[in-house]
Amino acid sequence: MSEEEMYEGYAAQDFEFEEWWLAAPEHLLVWARLRVLHSGVAHVFDSQGDTLTYESDDIARAALMDADFRSLEGMDDDDAELIGMLLEELQPPHGDSDEELLPQMIRTLGPRH
Repeated sequence: MSEEEMYEGYAAQDFEFEEWWLAAPEHLLVWARLRVLHSGVAHVFDSQGDTLTYESDDIARAALMDADFRSLEGMDDDDAELIGMLLEELQPPHGDSDEELLPQMIRTLGPRH
């Protein structure tokens, strides 16, 4: 067995699924990432660089909605227009680590017309 085969799978995702959520307070676009672990526990990485832990994805989603976040997956053209953007412009932050994501978690928008 080669060393590559021996360690195959160790870099696998340690979460079951991931969702991006956004809020749009005045002139800002604020992102949050929801990850649900295989255990069912949910982690929300927020725009301050904190990872908040919730007992389940339902509780995490409720907390995000209470904070006026919306699921990117559930947004349509009309929702994006309310923010002053096109739906295809709403691209979540990307990077290989939370440290790379953090500077992208808050984006300043121009005035809405």
